[in-house]
Amino acid sequence: MPDQSEKFIEKIKASYSPEGSSIYLGAGMLDGKVLAKAEVNLSLKMMNRHGLVAGATGTGKTRTLQLLAEQLSDAGVPVFMLDVKGDLSGLAQSGPANAKVEERSSELERTFNPTGFPVEIYSLSGKLGAQMRATVLEFGPTLLAKILDLNDTQSGVLAVIFKYADDQKLPVIDLKDLKKLLSYLTDGPGAEEIKSDYGKISSATSGTILRKIVAIEQQGLGSLFGETSFDIQDLLGRIDGKGVISLLNISDVQNQPVLYSTFLLSLLAEIFYTMPEAGDLDKPKLVFFIDEAHLLFKDSSKAFLAQIETIIRLIRSKGIGVFFCTQAPTDIPESVLSQLGSRIQHALRVFTPNDADALKKTVNTYPGSDFYDIGKMLTSLGTGQAMITVLNEKGIPTEVSATMLTPPRSVMGPLDSALYNQLVNASSLNLKYKESVDPESAYEILTNRLNEQLNQQVQPETPGTSGKTEKSLVEQVMGATITRQIGKEIVRGIFGMLSGKKSRSTGGKGFFGF
Repeated sequence: MPDQSEKFIEKIKASYSPEGSSIYLGAGMLDGKVLAKAEVNLSLKMMNRHGLVAGATGTGKTRTLQLLAEQLSDAGVPVFMLDVKGDLSGLAQSGPANAKVEERSSELERTFNPTGFPVEIYSLSGKLGAQMRATVLEFGPTLLAKILDLNDTQSGVLAVIFKYADDQKLPVIDLKDLKKLLSYLTDGPGAEEIKSDYGKISSATSGTILRKIVAIEQQGLGSLFGETSFDIQDLLGRIDGKGVISLLNISDVQNQPVLYSTFLLSLLAEIFYTMPEAGDLDKPKLVFFIDEAHLLFKDSSKAFLAQIETIIRLIRSKGIGVFFCTQAPTDIPESVLSQLGSRIQHALRVFTPNDADALKKTVNTYPGSDFYDIGKMLTSLGTGQAMITVLNEKGIPTEVSATMLTPPRSVMGPLDSALYNQLVNASSLNLKYKESVDPESAYEILTNRLNEQLNQQVQPETPGTSGKTEKSLVEQVMGATITRQIGKEIVRGIFGMLSGKKSRSTGGKGFFGF
């Protein structure tokens, strides 16, 4: 009779030997021993069924994302990744063969071949890579309300402003346009117009929205909104047959987690609406990795979560795979977690009752195993080891495998500053998005409208009157509450007291709003 090791190898081979193209994750482990013949492969065809990479801090999640990106690139599949700490830029350079890497490769009975990959680097601030930018209307009211941290009432008002802009064909490109429109509809000539059609906007609510907008600008992130907005087709590049790995470096805006996580969702929404139906592909068109995924779901409204669930459920028909990376599966709502076909779970640490509860819930998401006590394995995995189960080509969960993961072949860390700057400056996309464009938009249209009304209302004083005339439009606007509020915010900003996507393909109707 075969021993336990032979049974294990047989089961793993049956589960992880897909007929089509695949990527190699590593080899199964049993009783602390790596069994190189128990290869764990992930079918490329199934990678648009989405996935989860989870585990405690320091367990190797980032390096797992790196090895996935490398092999997807090798297969000609473009990748988009959030680079939280700025240490994924090493993907562009061949990695050194050090003792630890050689030891792991030896255990896996694989040859280590250092390789660099085609990389494009982007930035939300424009300081660390090609500027990623979106117009205010492309963002839409729901996503913008989340970035501005608005309550339900304020979010409703923002939605009304977007609806008005859409109805009046007013292009709201940047935050300057939004502030102008807010002023016009609150205390300007548009106040009565919007009151009759949509309801009055209170000065208190508009003032709060204004303060949130100014705060974003004071943090140097106003450049995120405007033209030229990012074209998602630029994420689909290939060089010499390899898929381009696009990195969004957010190391300089780490203190704005809602901003960058929401921006990622806006990209997904744009992809969802612009990409054609793809059918059953042999490999995905693009794989999207969302690191620190818990930030996307934290304090989100039901409507917001429903939109995320809809995108994740339907975007795979466009040939797009989405992988979430976070500390624990419980960070992901069940409605989304149930749609993630691949699970790569690094070690979990149990220090508190909440940790114990999270471990129990995680164990319950795995199929049963004849070889492991899954709960014990999850708490005893070492760095670079993970518990894996995926969907096979028939859509059936595979045998659970504690896996020694293969090491990345590129540098496991950031490029040095000289190489980094050389990579950014040599990019044609950096040149494409570097300079902002200021087309005629809501600000200019409303300013011209006000000037025309002013010229019509200004009348010469009639001789013999008392000298008192009705206030001109300029005086009315300058004395308005919202105008005074803008002045206050500018002054407060100067003194440092203040430490924000309508799909082009939807004909004016954004996915996340009007």
